[in-house]
Amino acid sequence: MDQSNDDLTRLEGGARAVHRLALAAFPLSVLSLFLAVLLSWGVLALMGAGIAAVEPRALGPGGVLLEALPDMPLPAPLRTLLSLCLAPVGAGSGPAVFALLAFMWFLMALAMMLPSASPLIRTYCEIADTAAQKGERVVHPLVLVAGYLTVWLIASLGFAGLALVAERFMSQGGVMSPWTGLAGAAVLAIAGLYQFSALKEACLVKCRNPFTTLFGRWSTRPRAIYRLGLQQGLWCFGCCWALMLVMFAIGMMNVFWMALLGVFTIVEKSGHSRLFTRISGVTLLVWALALLVISI
Repeated sequence: MDQSNDDLTRLEGGARAVHRLALAAFPLSVLSLFLAVLLSWGVLALMGAGIAAVEPRALGPGGVLLEALPDMPLPAPLRTLLSLCLAPVGAGSGPAVFALLAFMWFLMALAMMLPSASPLIRTYCEIADTAAQKGERVVHPLVLVAGYLTVWLIASLGFAGLALVAERFMSQGGVMSPWTGLAGAAVLAIAGLYQFSALKEACLVKCRNPFTTLFGRWSTRPRAIYRLGLQQGLWCFGCCWALMLVMFAIGMMNVFWMALLGVFTIVEKSGHSRLFTRISGVTLLVWALALLVISI
């Protein structure tokens, strides 16, 4: 008998149950990711409420809802973090501001995109658990998630850089303020048109059907699984980058719209019809046209 199996037979009651739970990829991975998403939303909500207290107009549409939140006393470390996160409001540019903006964008990616990746993570966990039950070696799902989030970390750096570059050409408002006029209309138009593109469709198909990719490229090497996470992250980025641009037009820390876009990405990736995607594209184009007309 295998030494590990022999050790398992020596465990009794709760010890054996804990051992089996530790070997199960799905429960522990989902729990850790759920806590990460929950923490991200909590920090974003606190940051949004803090920005609403300093400059409500920086939050854009729906931001007034955050002003109604009670002023809760926060621990000293969290107050320090919030003060650093609030620094970019009207602070111009620089390495510190860039790092904080990138941090904010990455939190947004965790909060908005990681839940929409649940089909990918669930499918991998199911395959991994099946393989583990057969005694086969498996790579922990968090390696796959690390590859996926690496793509969004790089994207966060790009979005932060874009925000600072655009802020130099904005005639009014801070780095987090909603883009108005031609800039806001252009962002909404790009996002709307992309909803009808073939690239969007190809990326969406890959996001909706991860089983074929995961099963066809299954590996017991962590590096290969990490690359697989990178690949799936690229498909997700290709599906959602234009929608993330909408945050520029409505305020970077608008938690109300973050939640809406987060729900939208989950619904879009869970469905099998393009109707929802096309309706959103039309809505964004009409919104862009209205903003353009108002700005003229």
